[in-house]
Amino acid sequence: MNRSKRKVSMTSLQRWLLALALTTVIVIIGFYWLDRPIALWAHAHLGGSGRRVFEPVTHIPDPLLPAAVIAFFGLGLRALAGRPLSRLASVVVACSVSVTIAETTKNLLKYVFGRTPPETWTHNNPSLIHGGVYGFNWFHVGSAYESFPSGHMAATCAVISVVWICYPRLKPFWALAAFAVAAALIGANFHFFSDVVAGIFVGVSTGWMTTVFFDRQRRVSGDY
Repeated sequence: MNRSKRKVSMTSLQRWLLALALTTVIVIIGFYWLDRPIALWAHAHLGGSGRRVFEPVTHIPDPLLPAAVIAFFGLGLRALAGRPLSRLASVVVACSVSVTIAETTKNLLKYVFGRTPPETWTHNNPSLIHGGVYGFNWFHVGSAYESFPSGHMAATCAVISVVWICYPRLKPFWALAAFAVAAALIGANFHFFSDVVAGIFVGVSTGWMTTVFFDRQRRVSGDY
């Protein structure tokens, strides 16, 4: 039994390492060959009225972090009161933890990579479209250097990866939701293609790891 569990654990680790390697390759390909052409095309063809279509979709992840905090403490107080949590409530807690960790992780990575965005949005920040500024600026602080990875995509996938595992019958819906946010972020030129790919990896990682933690904890406590 122990050998079997260890084998499953190692397989999951290998899958995560493979996903990390694949994400790294895609990001490198995106940086050198895809990001600039896509951003320039989006600016030329999807600006103005097109952006007004995409932008509302990019705001879907905005309430996820505050909702996560509220849900965590609300359900935490319920647990402290000795009241059992339903399966749905446990999934909500897992989503809350996943989103919070994803938020912290992406903030750290944004500081490490210091990437400038496709377009200028705030405080006359340098960008590819306005000034031809493109690349990573290691360990830079400020809104001008927070494009990589996409925090909105990380938060979205932090939730979707949890419900993907817990409610697999709705996978087509979860996939559509993730695709919609990704397409909107790229179409509105808020992020480069590789920013979104990295954000997906961060969110999927936190969601996947969180569900593994919760599942093993329940097994140890004898809930099933």
